[in-house]
Amino acid sequence: MIDLHTHTLFSDGALLPAELARRAKAAGYQAMAFTDHVDSSNLFLVLENVGRVAAQGAAYLGLDILLGVELTHVPPGLIPELVATARMNGAQLVLAHGETIVEPVERGTNLAAIDAGVDILAHPGLITPEEMELAVERGVYLEITTRKGHSLTNGHVAAMARRFGAKLVINNDAHAPEDLVSRDRRQRVALGAGLTQDEYLQAEANSWALVERGRRT
Repeated sequence: MIDLHTHTLFSDGALLPAELARRAKAAGYQAMAFTDHVDSSNLFLVLENVGRVAAQGAAYLGLDILLGVELTHVPPGLIPELVATARMNGAQLVLAHGETIVEPVERGTNLAAIDAGVDILAHPGLITPEEMELAVERGVYLEITTRKGHSLTNGHVAAMARRFGAKLVINNDAHAPEDLVSRDRRQRVALGAGLTQDEYLQAEANSWALVERGRRT
């Protein structure tokens, strides 16, 4: 299993990076990404400090760890610059906090993030056909989430991804130990969103592809 969307106490998570990694390992995960919420105020703090633990992952923590960030409530006009800055300063994976229906995310965030080439658009809410077409063109992965609230639009995201041929990943958006769900729970959430068994397996394979890509950065 892989979770490419997690948060530590460097943003709004409950655990230190090392403890989050240890608990993920104990829960059966083989790879993960630290993706704390960032904007221009804390981007460098997160990359520098969480990056120290991510670098220890394979050798000391027993699982592959990517250093990532989740651009969160960043004004759409600032997203391209922040994506580029994150990559230049060591981010192996860049997520954007999509237009979930349970938070007041600014309209235009999905489109700006996709156009800027983020790796994953997290919980993209009621994503539009225009945004889906651009995601396919840009190679941006879309998230099916196990997290309460954000998961309310999983069915819409799954149906739109099938219609346009977009790539999906399954993430937990883990903020605490109980968010590191089991393989069975991940599968049930995916199937509940309308994915077939083959589509679920493809989504899991997509996560591995992102881990491999992140290793090369």
